[in-house]
Amino acid sequence: MKLNDTIVALATPSGAGAIAVIRVSGPDAINIVSPLFKAKSRKDLAGQPTHTIHLGNVMDGERTIDEVLASVFRAPKSYTGEETVELSCHGSPYIQQEIIQLLLRKGCRSAEAGEFTLRAFLNAKMDLSQAEAVADLINSENAASHQMAMQQMRGGFSNEIQKLREELLNFASLIELELDFAEEDVEFANRDQFKELISKIQTVLKRLIDSFATGNVLKNGIPVAIVGEPNVGKSTLLNSLLNEERAIVSDIAGTTRDTIEDEMSIGGVGFRFIDTAGIRETKDIVESIGIKKTFEKIGQAQVVVYLVDSSQIAVNRERLHEVRIEIEKIKNKFPQKPLLIIANKTDRLAPEEIENLKVKLEEISSHGERAQFLLLSAKTNMGVDELKEKLLDFVNTGALRNSDTIVTNSRHYAALLQALEEINKVEDGLNADLSGDLLAIDIRQALHHFGEITGEITNDDLLGNIFANFCIGK
Repeated sequence: MKLNDTIVALATPSGAGAIAVIRVSGPDAINIVSPLFKAKSRKDLAGQPTHTIHLGNVMDGERTIDEVLASVFRAPKSYTGEETVELSCHGSPYIQQEIIQLLLRKGCRSAEAGEFTLRAFLNAKMDLSQAEAVADLINSENAASHQMAMQQMRGGFSNEIQKLREELLNFASLIELELDFAEEDVEFANRDQFKELISKIQTVLKRLIDSFATGNVLKNGIPVAIVGEPNVGKSTLLNSLLNEERAIVSDIAGTTRDTIEDEMSIGGVGFRFIDTAGIRETKDIVESIGIKKTFEKIGQAQVVVYLVDSSQIAVNRERLHEVRIEIEKIKNKFPQKPLLIIANKTDRLAPEEIENLKVKLEEISSHGERAQFLLLSAKTNMGVDELKEKLLDFVNTGALRNSDTIVTNSRHYAALLQALEEINKVEDGLNADLSGDLLAIDIRQALHHFGEITGEITNDDLLGNIFANFCIGK
C-alpha cells in the first residue's frame, strides 16, 4: 500500500440517498480537485484556507456532473493529517461513481479499507488503540458500546497505558545507567520506590484485564439463554421481549427444535436472547439434538432464564419437585451463572394461588444464592418490564456508569496479559535482589507490550490485520 499518493473513496454508505460524501486525501488532493471544481464565487479552490466550505459544480470538461459543496482541510489540520477535500454531492449512485471515476482519471487512487484512518495513525493524529476505537464506534449498536468506543477514541485507555509506560521507562533508564557504572557498584534506581511502582502497575493491569470480561459482553451483546421444559412459553416470552413474532408459538410441545437468537437494547445495553428447545426426556432424534444444543447455549450464556408453567406447579407438588431437580442440574453444571426462575402464565392463576406460588418459588430459589424468581405472563406482557430491570441488575455496569476504562479489544487484552507476566517477573527479580542487567531484560519486554497497544511498536502485518477490518472510506 502506497502512503504518499492521493486516495479517494465514498465516505458515506453506498446506494441512493439525499447526499453522499466523497473523501479525497493526500499531498495532491486540493490540486487534483481544484481544476474540476467551478465555484459559484469564481474563487480558485487551491487558494482557499483550511476548514472552509464552497458551493460549486464538479465539471468534466464542459459537462456539469453535479452541484456540490467542497470542504477544504489543509495539512496537518485534517482527519488524516494530509491535504483533504470532501465533496458533498447528491446521493445518486450514478453521480457518486461519475465523480469518483473522474478523480481516478485525474490522478487519485481508490482507497483501501481503513486507509484514511491508517494515514491518521501514521501521521500521529491518533495512536493505534484510538484508531481501532474508530471501527468500534462505527459498529456500535447501543449506548454501552458507543460509550466505550468514545472513551477509548478520546484516549482514555491510551492515556492510562502511556502513563504507566513513561513511569516504567524512567526507572528502566536509571537501571540501564547503573549498567554503565557496574564496576563502581552504584545504585541510581531506588529499589523501594521501584517496588511501589511495580505494585501500582500490577494493580492497574489487573483492573484492565478484569474489565475485558465485562467489556466483551457489553460490546457484543450479553447472551441470555431462555430455557425450560417444552410448552412453558419460552417462544412467547422471546416475542414479548422483542415486541414482534420472532418465534413460532404453538400449544404443541416441542415446537422449537433449534435455537432462535435475536438482539435488543435494554437501558442502553445490548442483550442477545436465545430461545432454546425445551428440556425433557425424549426419543425423538431431532428434538434430542435441539436439547443438546440448549445445554451448549447455557454454557455460552451470561445469564440463564429458566421458565416454568405456574399453572402446573401451583397445584401439582410432583411437578414442583421435577422442576426443582431440573433447576438443580443447571445450578450444579453452571454454578457461576446468574439464574433467574420465571413462573410464566400467572394470568391463569387466582390471587390465593399466586401467593401460594410465591412461597414455593422462594423455597426453590433459596437453594442457590445465584437464583432469583419472578412472576410473569408473557402472553399479557405482565412482568416483562420487571424482567428487563432484573437483567440489567445482573450486568456489572458500575464501571460503565463511572466512565472507567473498559477493555473491549482482544488484541489489547492479550498484550495486557503479556505485560503483566513480564511485570511479575520484574517483581520476582526485585524480591530476589537480581542484578540490574537481568531486571532490564524483563522491563524491556514489558515496555514492548505496552508499546504494542498504543502503536509505538508495530509491524506491517499487524497494521494490515487491524485496518483490513475497517470499511472503505474510513
